[in-house]
Amino acid sequence: MRDLLPPSVAVAVAGPADWVGELLPAERACLSERAVDSRRRDYTAGRVCARRAMAALGVPPVAVPTAADRSPVWPAGVVGAITHTRGYCAAVAARAGEIRSVGIDAEGHRELNAGVRRLICLPEEQDRCARLPVGTSWPAVLFSAKETVYKVWHPVVGTWLDFHDALVELDPDAGTFTARIAPARLDATPLARPPALVTGRFAVDDALVRTAAVLLPG
Repeated sequence: MRDLLPPSVAVAVAGPADWVGELLPAERACLSERAVDSRRRDYTAGRVCARRAMAALGVPPVAVPTAADRSPVWPAGVVGAITHTRGYCAAVAARAGEIRSVGIDAEGHRELNAGVRRLICLPEEQDRCARLPVGTSWPAVLFSAKETVYKVWHPVVGTWLDFHDALVELDPDAGTFTARIAPARLDATPLARPPALVTGRFAVDDALVRTAAVLLPG
């Protein structure tokens, strides 16, 4: 993730020990006793990485519990995001005075079936993906980009977006994406000026799609 974000955002990517690290009491309380082992490992790695990212900002170790809507609860003055997929976990953190909101996402680089593509992509997005260079699962990149956009949007607006609430354009040459939020969703928010446009970056290799975006203050 370091390659996709500005220097003001601290990044921590999970190493082998992080998946079995220690949770703080407030974090353990958010994890169901019935949680399967994979869920426990993902949750643990995310929180361990979150504290390591915050430590890079000079923030002492504090819990990052889970809100009722399952989003991470960051300490006052900090914004951040967590992502995990099979075999990969990362967390990012920044000071709220420098970054308004940050989002990251990682997904396996794989082809998506037609039903999933319809669920994720608007018709015009599917048309554009079909015209992009072969060798990359562009719908998977769109999926990851939209997950990142929603993580940027939620802390600012307080609501979640559906997959068809953002129109995403990919620039394969620059490794960037631009997301335009649907006017109907903008009109429905309580904010006077909700973020209508989110820009970010992406990277793809054989195994993984990674995306990241920030909103700046103002």
